[in-house]
Amino acid sequence: MTRFFGSCYSEGAVHIPDGFLSPPVWVSLDVAAVPVLAGAVRRAQRRFDEARLPLLGVMGAFVFAAQMINFPVGVGTTGHLVGGALLAYTLGASPAMVVMSAIICIQALVFQDGGILALGPNLLNMAILGVLAGYVPFRLWGGGRWRRPAIFVGAALSVLTSACCALAELFLSGIRMPPAMLAVSLVLFLVSALLEGAITLAVIEALQVLAPNAVRRPRMIGALGLVAIFLAAVGVLFASTNPDGIQRLGQVAGIDGYARRLFSTPFTGYETALFANPWLRKATAGLAGLALIYSACALIFRAAIRKRSA
Repeated sequence: MTRFFGSCYSEGAVHIPDGFLSPPVWVSLDVAAVPVLAGAVRRAQRRFDEARLPLLGVMGAFVFAAQMINFPVGVGTTGHLVGGALLAYTLGASPAMVVMSAIICIQALVFQDGGILALGPNLLNMAILGVLAGYVPFRLWGGGRWRRPAIFVGAALSVLTSACCALAELFLSGIRMPPAMLAVSLVLFLVSALLEGAITLAVIEALQVLAPNAVRRPRMIGALGLVAIFLAAVGVLFASTNPDGIQRLGQVAGIDGYARRLFSTPFTGYETALFANPWLRKATAGLAGLALIYSACALIFRAAIRKRSA
């Protein structure tokens, strides 16, 4: 148990790095992710309104920035907002899947957060199943007096679903976890899930105050953009540097040494290699991430609009 609270590098709350999953598991899930995501893009394309394009990009940038802010959830362990449910509540399930997929892909390819070979599992865990798990309670009970509980429960369920899927994939890869360590991990994931629910509910309530109707939507988009910039440029200085649950699991299970990166980029680890100053390294990487996420969302949905028109 002492090793469980040792130190390790930090990645996303349920991002699985390369080296943790066996080839049959990650290959199967990589293949499965392709048609599932293609279906999500088609559904989003049919219902997408071009006027919502700025909201899609800003929500993606906001979630990316929020994911950079790790907060303590236990002794030496951190979590952060995952944001799948938040995207589903504000954009709809299918657009949320597409935006979350763009975030996860850029995190893996540009910032080396999550594996390249394990991209399929991470996409299925967070962008598909996590978003769906968060959206269902809101879809069923979010229209009446149960709206606030539905938002909270859905957001918490989205994190628990993603975490349990990641644990199942590790188990299928032959990783055996001591019962005590598994129990501690589940408790920490539960704490992260409850915080996800509280943060998501607070953000949704704030957005409702900012934009109670469509007329005020530009005001809300501008406020979200400013908050995203602040989190990426300043908030990262206060983020916890302790590792998250998946990295703890890898350490205790004795597979942390198998984690590997297939290549390196100038933004590996959410720091820009061009600068020596720690704040500049983090801030420039964060701001670059915001620009990349917004641009990716804009390009994806503009391409979808052109295809629909054709």
